[in-house]
Amino acid sequence: QLVESGGGLVQPGGSLRLSCTASGFNFGDDTMSWARQAPGQGFEWVSHIWQNGTTFVAESMKGRFTISRDNAKNTVYLQMNSLKPEDTAVYYCTRGAFRGAGTQVTVSS
Repeated sequence: QLVESGGGLVQPGGSLRLSCTASGFNFGDDTMSWARQAPGQGFEWVSHIWQNGTTFVAESMKGRFTISRDNAKNTVYLQMNSLKPEDTAVYYCTRGAFRGAGTQVTVSS
């Protein structure tokens, strides 16, 4: 099970930290990812973090978004800074073919 939290309404330039708490599998053994889907748009990968801590962030979010994980808490985070209106989307935590219910992020003044 993957449960996201931390979404909300934020003004442009603001920050949010998303959390995803996992259960039911050996969290430390898996690559974890964040993806998003904006209204009327397709699914877009945001960031990945591998078991060894190596990370990837999509080009349009590089320098603004940071992914991290705490294996002791079975939690993966997405720190989002300098948010833009185009970052508005439902953000999903994913593990392979599985994903959580998502958390809404709205960037608007």
